[in-house]
Amino acid sequence: MFDEFVLDNGVRIIGERMPHCRSTSVGLWVASGSQYELPHENGMSHFIEHMLFKGTQKRSARAIAEEMDAVGGALNAFTAKECTCFYAKTVDEDLPLAMDILTDIFLHSRFDPEDIEREKGVVLEEIAMAEDTPEDVVHELIMLSQYGDQPISRPILGSEENIRSFTRESILEYYNRLYRPEDTVLAIAGNYDWEKVLEMAQRYLGDFKAQGERRSDFVTNPVEPTVLWREKDIEQMHLCLAFPTAPMGSEELYPTTLFNSVLGGAMSSHLFQSIREERGLAYSVYSYPNTYTDCGMLTVYAGTNPESAGEVVKLIRDEIAAFVETGLTEQEFRQAKAQLKASYILGQESVSNHMNALGRRKLLLDSTQTEEEVLAKIEAVTREETNAILRRVLMSPCAYAFVGKNAEKLAKTVG
Repeated sequence: MFDEFVLDNGVRIIGERMPHCRSTSVGLWVASGSQYELPHENGMSHFIEHMLFKGTQKRSARAIAEEMDAVGGALNAFTAKECTCFYAKTVDEDLPLAMDILTDIFLHSRFDPEDIEREKGVVLEEIAMAEDTPEDVVHELIMLSQYGDQPISRPILGSEENIRSFTRESILEYYNRLYRPEDTVLAIAGNYDWEKVLEMAQRYLGDFKAQGERRSDFVTNPVEPTVLWREKDIEQMHLCLAFPTAPMGSEELYPTTLFNSVLGGAMSSHLFQSIREERGLAYSVYSYPNTYTDCGMLTVYAGTNPESAGEVVKLIRDEIAAFVETGLTEQEFRQAKAQLKASYILGQESVSNHMNALGRRKLLLDSTQTEEEVLAKIEAVTREETNAILRRVLMSPCAYAFVGKNAEKLAKTVG
């Protein structure tokens, strides 16, 4: 069971006690991500994530790092399409320090103009690193192919032009619009005293007030998928195909995850065996589902020699067509279900995984799910249901993205 409480200002607190552990993982989750950015703001959520480690009213950037290092803890953050999370993992006795530091950077960062200009250089290097990673580039491109020019398809890192344009004033305006108590969740998992957690939450977050107008909600609308490409002078052709799926929280999540495991989510999958093991045409080939609050997609990826790219695309399409025709066999279905249950159970051994699941689900869906509920839902999935969803998804119009030499030529063969 979970511990839950809502502060008077709307901050939601959720915890999962794991008394057999000697550690705690605590995270502050906020509904700030590229999904909520206007075009000229794209990259702002991620940039603010960086800035919150650059010093507060009572701690320098160095002090933030040194205080956590001094107790052997870990402090970090990440930005996603629909959320930003600042988190710490410590031994249980150091939870008060983790709470102090996390809430301090979350609420009292200085946003010093000199720090802002310096951090622009760091983020621009991060963008350059992603641009030099063609697998990242093609995954960004497939989002644009699938959703068109909508907020969900914008890159989390933003563009060089946007990053250079950010000012302290524009950053604070965005921060005040997005960092609001009603859009914030404090999640904790591990060995903790709930009453002490509530006392610390009230002390550190009780006076947290909204400073600006609330963000607008963006809705992702269905669009006709397209074929996009980027020419890059690199050794491999990186390619993706994508199909629309149900959004986060849908009962179709588990059937989709099951058939994805058989299609391209495991070493024994159809795509891995056909393209890598039998023909040696790719080192990396896989598929995966990705869900957001109002949409979802299943992506197939492969990296291959440009001369083999056309053959690989045809093999992927042929494998998908055959999969639609036959569906999952009884043996494949049982194996996929066993894999999914085992993967989930093994992930439950980490307090960080518990905190991540708690925080993300509470922030984005305002709900919780116990381990028993998850396993029961997996067990309840039928082969007939899975095959019906498989066919609907994989018979949908397909988006394509290609990155590499002669990408345009390849794109025109499928367009």
